Amino acid sequence: MSLKWDDMRIFLAVAREESLSKAGKRLRIDPATVGRRIGRLEASYGAPLFGKSQTGYALTDLGERLLEHAIGIEQSFVAADEALSGKTGELTGQVRVGAPDGSANYLLPSVCAQIAKNNPELEIQIVALPRVINLSKREADFVVAVSPPTAGRLMVQKVSDYYLSLAGAKSYLETNAEIHRLEDVTDHTVVGYIPDMIFDKELDYLAEIGIEKPGLASNSVSVQLNWINQGGGIGFVHDFALVNFPNIQRILLDQVRLKRSFYLVRHEDDKRLERMNRFADALSDGIRSEVTRLEALA
Repeated sequence: MSLKWDDMRIFLAVAREESLSKAGKRLRIDPATVGRRIGRLEASYGAPLFGKSQTGYALTDLGERLLEHAIGIEQSFVAADEALSGKTGELTGQVRVGAPDGSANYLLPSVCAQIAKNNPELEIQIVALPRVINLSKREADFVVAVSPPTAGRLMVQKVSDYYLSLAGAKSYLETNAEIHRLEDVTDHTVVGYIPDMIFDKELDYLAEIGIEKPGLASNSVSVQLNWINQGGGIGFVHDFALVNFPNIQRILLDQVRLKRSFYLVRHEDDKRLERMNRFADALSDGIRSEVTRLEALA
């Protein structure tokens, strides 16, 4: 069969939304029509592109292979539209950035607000998810990651180093046993990630000081910071987030300070789009500058 863009458009929507109804809403097409079109496409290949599960529509091996080609076709259409409409290089339209909630809450808003201010026709969305974000399914156009991915057709760029420090609320530190060395930490309530929900080894901060299980745990950095801020215990905090929490004080700086890195990740096919290249440059420059500025205020 010959590939048709309209078929690929519907296939991509189902692959990304994992639902006929959500794909239909995205495309403004009746879900039953989406289902019929997918069924017709599968019949033309003589094999299923999706498997139905409790969580929705999951790509089969054939579907995964088609996905890579479909994204390439999509990007060719986008590049052609940019070139013919005279929009090449302009920062317009919608761009979605995915990131762990620490950077999504305390770093990206100021960076993306400045980019939007400089480009009033640009719509920026930030997706904060405590898991690895799937670029192939276009959950985001860009991902700010704390580890460089090793698989997939992806472009990976190291953007900036950043630091985390042990800290506690001033009220907590004043009313509980003094902490002079790392060994003293075990006498305190420790705040951290839920161990079995750590989706990246770089987020396993407590392991570096020999603590396996925190007394107060959440998969959200925001929840952890609020616990610390309210005097619930001590834990690792991003230095760039501390400007938002003047009540939190860093401790043991001469004994432990963790260094991590941010990586900007995007799909290989996007390198043909000048608009996306310009946004990548603006986002990278903004993150570097903002990390430097905020850490200097910690």
